[in-house]
Amino acid sequence: MTGSVRIAVIGVGNEFRHDDGVGWAVVDRLRVRAQERPLPPGTQLDTCDGDPGRLLGLWENAGLAVVVDAAHADPPHPGRVHRLELDSDRLGYAGATSSHGLGLGEAIELSRVLGRLPGRLVVYAVEGADRSVGLGLSHAVAEQVIPLADRVGEEIVRGRGECAAAPIGQDES
Repeated sequence: MTGSVRIAVIGVGNEFRHDDGVGWAVVDRLRVRAQERPLPPGTQLDTCDGDPGRLLGLWENAGLAVVVDAAHADPPHPGRVHRLELDSDRLGYAGATSSHGLGLGEAIELSRVLGRLPGRLVVYAVEGADRSVGLGLSHAVAEQVIPLADRVGEEIVRGRGECAAAPIGQDES
């Protein structure tokens, strides 16, 4: 990757459905942090409701796309963070699922079919406890916002150079 690589950081979810807003909260934290420590040139911070077409547009032409989203697990471990990394050779085979009925998996497949995949896609999926209507994250999920924003910040810096791919499905708790 070169110094001119575009990096897209996308918080996916709905801030009005408690823990489903974790992606938005992490992006908000990165915006605050960027006031003191500017992000590398070419870094774009966005939020999205998970619509596949919008996701495709946000990560199109990105050398690196980092997505933060809420996730389901059975049994759930609220606050557990899963990290999935896919490079362009593996992006077409992703089975990533978010807390939305449609979204990330469909966006990956649509991008693949249209030839508009990012060079690398890193997904941070945070297991949630509460997706009911309302504001605010559960305690377990809220505790992950600052550390996860820090991890995403490190990911952005690493994204400007070569980085070894992590195995698909790797958990980093």
